[in-house]
Amino acid sequence: MKVEALMMQGVASCRAEDGGNQAARMMWERDCGSIPVVDEDRHVVAMVTDRDLCMASTMEGKALRDIPVQRAMSKELWSCRRDDELSGAEHVMREHQVRRLPVVDSEGRLEGILTLSDLVREASKQSKSKSKKVDVSYGEVAETLSDISAPHDEVRAVVKAS
Repeated sequence: MKVEALMMQGVASCRAEDGGNQAARMMWERDCGSIPVVDEDRHVVAMVTDRDLCMASTMEGKALRDIPVQRAMSKELWSCRRDDELSGAEHVMREHQVRRLPVVDSEGRLEGILTLSDLVREASKQSKSKSKKVDVSYGEVAETLSDISAPHDEVRAVVKAS
């Protein structure tokens, strides 16, 4: 199964220079905990989470409106493409301990997002189906969640060994 079968399209995004309160408002309105950060041409440059914003506000002792997204956003970015296999995207999530991957085109522009929640819902749907074909299994999703939740050094050792 390809990423495009499960990815969400039409996702909210923000710019690095936006205030943290703007990003937080988008997350609240969309009922999500993370949004991609894009440049003026919609190239994805980072991700920012509600936790990132909360920690930046706490550590700097400032209101979110006074903290630009760039001070809270991720330093590294991992993504996938719509024509990637789900197993490959899931491997990226495991290896880099991320719950969400922006889906980008060949030039790095935002097309959507794939989340661990998408994989869980698909595994549930397939487990209830009468079909024998399983593209996403509960076991694989549980293993991915376990790897995402493990201390960073522990996961890197496991992924490199496999």
